[in-house]
This record gives sequence, structure tokens and C-alpha cells, in this order.
Amino acid sequence: MPLRWPFPVFYPSARAAVGLALAAPAALLVAAAAPQAWIAAPALGGALLVMVLLDALLAPALADLRVIVPQDCEVGEALAITVLADFRAEAPRAAPVAALALDPRLAPGGRLVAPLGRDSGVWSAAVQTVPTRRGTGAVSAVWLRWEGPLGLACRQVRRNLDAVIRVRPNIAPVRSPALQLFLRDAQFGMVARRIRGEGTEFEALAEYEAGMDRRRIDWKSSARHARLFAKEYETERNNQIVFAFDCGQTMCEPIGGLPRIDRAVTAALTTAWIALGAQDRVAFYGFAARPQVMSPFVTAPRAFARLQDAAAALDYSAEQPNFTLALSTLAARLRRRSLLVVFSEFTDPTSAELMIESMRRLVERHRVIFVVMADAELADFVSAPIRSEQDAAMAVTATTLQQQRTLVLQRLRRAGILVVEAPYQHIGNRLLDAYLAVKRAGSLG
Repeated sequence: MPLRWPFPVFYPSARAAVGLALAAPAALLVAAAAPQAWIAAPALGGALLVMVLLDALLAPALADLRVIVPQDCEVGEALAITVLADFRAEAPRAAPVAALALDPRLAPGGRLVAPLGRDSGVWSAAVQTVPTRRGTGAVSAVWLRWEGPLGLACRQVRRNLDAVIRVRPNIAPVRSPALQLFLRDAQFGMVARRIRGEGTEFEALAEYEAGMDRRRIDWKSSARHARLFAKEYETERNNQIVFAFDCGQTMCEPIGGLPRIDRAVTAALTTAWIALGAQDRVAFYGFAARPQVMSPFVTAPRAFARLQDAAAALDYSAEQPNFTLALSTLAARLRRRSLLVVFSEFTDPTSAELMIESMRRLVERHRVIFVVMADAELADFVSAPIRSEQDAAMAVTATTLQQQRTLVLQRLRRAGILVVEAPYQHIGNRLLDAYLAVKRAGSLG
């Protein structure tokens, strides 16, 4: 078994390195001015080395080093890892510095550095980061470095960590006060009950009151009773909704600092929460070159965590999606008419051709919503001022790509597909509006 050095590692600080660097020209000056005193320069350097060694020995000893790592976090949300240090003797001259080695999905470059602050005699630091990918990330090691009383030497210790953080999909919009207020005031909520007024299934006749839609007046019944009566309808329930995610290369590219697929997952989970409250059945489906994930249908808000787990299992892929295989497989698994919400991205009409043909076949039996995030980079290139030939070429290319993108979306709309296109910040709200519009239209029954 290899021997392990029982003491902390120490090395010269930046101040000591500067002193040693200045010793060299001082030695040259002494040798030029008084050659017989050449021994003074090596003596000065040796004395500095001895002071570095003494400073390292006099540095306070570390009593305890702990790292508090949360077990779960959400992609795109702030993550704090707490480092705690305690010293046996007096406090270090300067603030200790902690460094963490962790998975690159938790922090760019896989490294975090932060100075510790002292509060009530305990040195601590909350190291902040924002995870950029879903999955499981490990925090493998921590280093702590502190200086001696003279500031000439630094001591350093390393501790191995066996900590794992699960980066889950972001459901911050589900917890937002605005959405909770919407659920409270919505016509369909968490309580199962018969709801009149919206939908397509006839429920009953009610006496007409000011503010009702005049198109719902039943003129035959009104003439028979000599009073105005209006029809009331029951909201559709128990519909099947499938959120299908393209996990291919284009959807894994970042937009606003996070991959498109993670933006899509957040929007889908928000709409899924509303759909479960409306007593609809929800499932998640992921695909790339081949189908990846197909969750069972979830029927109640208390099972929402199962959708989160299914979304967390959606893997990032560098392959191009196979829409023909993926959508035909999905259609074969669905036994009744459903609402299919497809999240995808395309770069040109050629790559979108197979997607369009596959989705056209879905429209024959199902209601389809196609969700795509607006490309802000193309808009920036188009509106950017022209200062050079390169700027002009980029503007022309961006305009062409934008026109091709518009053409593809128009073809989808002509095929009977509801297209939702919006910036990534608003894609969740637009998708929710589209879902509620489909519900009110009663086109799923």
C-alpha cells in the first residue's frame, strides 16, 4: 500500500515568488559593485527560503473541512454548494480559498473557486453555479488553500468527495404565483366536477342572462317558454395528450444559455401540470435516430413526478432525428385520437421535408401542435447595420434562411397543424394558450 504524506502540502506564495525574482537582479548589482561580497546574494536567497519554510510551519492547522452538496437541483436554476472550514489555532492572515472539482454539466470547465468568509468563528463559502445540462453530476474533490502569518507560504489540503447531484428538469413556471393564480381561477381545476359553459358536449339549458354569448340562445326552447334560454356545454375531459421531443443535434444546441430541449421540457411540464388539473391523460415521448423514451399515461396531478422522471431520462444526442421511424412508432402505440405536441427544430427546407410528410400522416387521425422556438440570431443578423461586405453577406444569408423557415411553417399550417412559434422566454405561455384553445374548440373528442 503506498505511503501517504500526513501533512498539508505547502508552497511559496506570490509574495515569496516576487521576492525571489527580485533577488536575482540584486545579486547582479552586488557582484558588479563589490565582487568580494558576492556571498550576500545567496545568503539573502537562503534566508528568504528559510522564512518561507517557517511561515508554512507557523500557518494555522486545519481542524475540519466539510462540503454540503444538495442532492437535487434544476437545470438553469442557481445551485449553491457550501464549503465549511475550521482551524485549530488563530485564523489565517488572509481569507482561505476553496476550489471544487465537479462534472462539467454543473459548471463550465468543471471547476469552481471561491474565497471563504468568516462568520461567528467559522469560515464558509456558498459556491454558486448554474447547471446547464440534465443528468447526474459528481462533485469529486475539494481543495482548500490558506496563507501563513507572513504571507510567504501557502498550505493546501485536498479532500475526495463522494457526492452526486441529480440535475432535474426545470419546473419553476409550475411554482410561479401567476400559474397558481390561474389554476385557482380556471374553469377547470384540481377538483373533479362537472363544469358548464365551455366545451362542445351539450349539458343543459339555462335562462339567458346579460353577458352570455348570443350564439348559444336556443330559439326553439325560448319560443316555447316565452323566455330566452341558452345552451350550456360541458368541458371535454379524459383526453390523451402526448408531448413528443426531438432530442437530435439541433435541439441540443444552446439558446439563451440552455439547450433547446431543456427549454422545451420546461414548457411541456408547465402545460402538463395544467392538463392534469383538467383531468386529461399525459405522456412524454422522446426520439432521435430511434425512439428513446415513452412514458405511460399519467392521469392525476399527484403523479406529476413520473412525468419529471420521464423528462429527466431524455438524453442529449448528436444524431439527426428520424421522424419517419419516430412518429410512425408513436402513432402505432396510440389507440385513440390524441393531441400530439411535437417539439422540434429545423435548419432548412430539405431537412424539414421528411418531418412535414410524417406529421401530415399524423393529422389524418390526431390533433397536432408543432412547437418551435424563434431564432433570435437570424433576426439579429437581418436587423444588424451593414458596415462591411461580410455584414451584407450575413444579412442576405440570414434573410434567405428566415424566408425558408417561414415557408416550412406555412406548409405545416396548410396541412392542418397548429404551429406555435415564439421566443424561448414565452414558449411556455404560447403553448398553454394553444392547448386551452384546442380544449375550447372540442376537436379531440
